[in-house]
Amino acid sequence: MSKHGKKKWRDMSRGQRAATIVGSIVQVTLLAAALWDIAHRPESGIKGSKKLWTAAAFVNFAGPIAYFLFGRKKPAPA
Repeated sequence: MSKHGKKKWRDMSRGQRAATIVGSIVQVTLLAAALWDIAHRPESGIKGSKKLWTAAAFVNFAGPIAYFLFGRKKPAPA
């Protein structure tokens, strides 16, 4: 282990490495999905500004999840 308490890749168990890889894939996928949705959704379909939600999407898991839960307007009933 390094002197600052952070484990290096070579010090991690196989399970820890797998969890790190899976977590990274999930995070990047959420980010990509949020950015794609923000870019393709009209401004009228988003609560707040596109610039704000684009910046927020880069905040780990919380940003994209917050966008999907709170940033999109629900479609009007048909």
